[in-house]
Amino acid sequence: MFFIMSQTRVHLKITGYVQGVFYRATTRETALRLGLKGWVRNRSDGSVEAVVEGDDSSVDSFMEWCKKGPPGATIHDMEVRREECTGEFTSFQIRY
Repeated sequence: MFFIMSQTRVHLKITGYVQGVFYRATTRETALRLGLKGWVRNRSDGSVEAVVEGDDSSVDSFMEWCKKGPPGATIHDMEVRREECTGEFTSFQIRY
């Protein structure tokens, strides 16, 4: 019997004290550990933006982690926009 896991894609914007605290690097580590694909980057307004695709439960775990972030981060808000999965990513990258 085969079970097909439902795939989810979310586009996140995380605001607060999220730059200069290794947020991108630890976000990438977390995504890779959870088997997710996509990217993360700093934005010029001081926020962090990420797009991630993967199975529902892993994406949920990833979003829970993003609400806390690494030690030193202070999260004020996280905007979540659900999108259609495209399967365009082969890994999880830090974008510059």
